[in-house]
Amino acid sequence: MASVSKSLSQPTPSDAGSVSVDQGILWDKSARRTLWLQICSAYFLLQAALWTPPGPLEIVWIVLAMLTILGFAFSGRYSLREMGLARPSLRGTLWILGVGLAMTAAIPVIAALTHGNEAPTHALPFRTAWRYGLWAVEQQFILQSFFYVRLETLLGSRRAVWLATLLFASTHIPSPVLTVGTVLAGFFFCEMFRRFRTIFPLGVVHAAMGLTMAASFSDSLLHHMRVGLGYLHFP
Repeated sequence: MASVSKSLSQPTPSDAGSVSVDQGILWDKSARRTLWLQICSAYFLLQAALWTPPGPLEIVWIVLAMLTILGFAFSGRYSLREMGLARPSLRGTLWILGVGLAMTAAIPVIAALTHGNEAPTHALPFRTAWRYGLWAVEQQFILQSFFYVRLETLLGSRRAVWLATLLFASTHIPSPVLTVGTVLAGFFFCEMFRRFRTIFPLGVVHAAMGLTMAASFSDSLLHHMRVGLGYLHFP
């Protein structure tokens, strides 16, 4: 761990390669308020971007959200290792890819069992798929390197897993498939980050899951994988 904890209860890493962020700022009420303000501001801007009709204002919200998250993330006291941006361990990478790709393989089976594939699907072409892969890594940065590490400092690692999962799933409302799917996937992402502290293999698994879901579930359910107002505008 890159920093020394001053709190009474320090979460115990479940893996030798994992780290826990500095809990010492829990003693500083002003620092706690700052972290909560950062979390709430970023979440509000993301929701504003998701629920604004397409147009210049939507672009403004998106740019504000990204600049705010990047600014808060890299001006904070968290190290690259704590943010999951250092070189991942081999053990952690193998665990994440192994379990994650097994979960990905189950998606078509779930779609078939729930009759979620009866109408035409919307498999993404390659020129769109690679951009989605980059977006998947960016989402992991937002979820883990920004939201999770702050929630972990404020609430402890295990509570942070649950709350970060709920925040992640809530950004996929009102899509029923994506909202339910991201509760399960979000818990996996956050728990693996808690254990192994890396976003890069998580981004690979995230991309694999998203692309497989797009190819497995009917587009009448997914609405081109859109969320927020976009889901309602593209039936």
